[in-house]
Amino acid sequence: MRPLSPLESVALLSVAGSVLAVAVPTFVKQLHASRLSEPLDGLARLGQRALVLADAKPIKSAFPPSVGLTPAEVPAGHSVEDPEGTWDDPTWRALDFRMDRAHYYAFAFESDNKTQVAHFTARALGDLDGDGLFSTFKLEGEMRAGEAPVVFPLEMDREVE
Repeated sequence: MRPLSPLESVALLSVAGSVLAVAVPTFVKQLHASRLSEPLDGLARLGQRALVLADAKPIKSAFPPSVGLTPAEVPAGHSVEDPEGTWDDPTWRALDFRMDRAHYYAFAFESDNKTQVAHFTARALGDLDGDGLFSTFKLEGEMRAGEAPVVFPLEMDREVE
């Protein structure tokens, strides 16, 4: 194999540089998109299950009780695998919700069941780059007397901080 001429070396470097200039930003964008699917999918599952539970119960007990952030600390800049029992709270069990693999977000479920209206808020918080600023996703829903339960549009703040 003969050595490359200076012109061939420059041509090879410029082709490699062009490929990297396109590939690296695309890779980073896809990585962020994959991390974005975790809170979106998780909250969609929580919202669907909450509606199913509410539809079968009276308003004053439509949604399961509130449960705090799980895991208790938002993962900072890396994924976490939860120890056994992390998702064993009765509310997570009622909502049939758990994270079975490494994840970047912590989830919470808050409910307020009254006589005429029941309301829930599900949240996902993540700190993808470990800078202490959270990506926050919120999904709310409610059930009113005589009406079917509904879910409102998802709200996001710093979705890929």
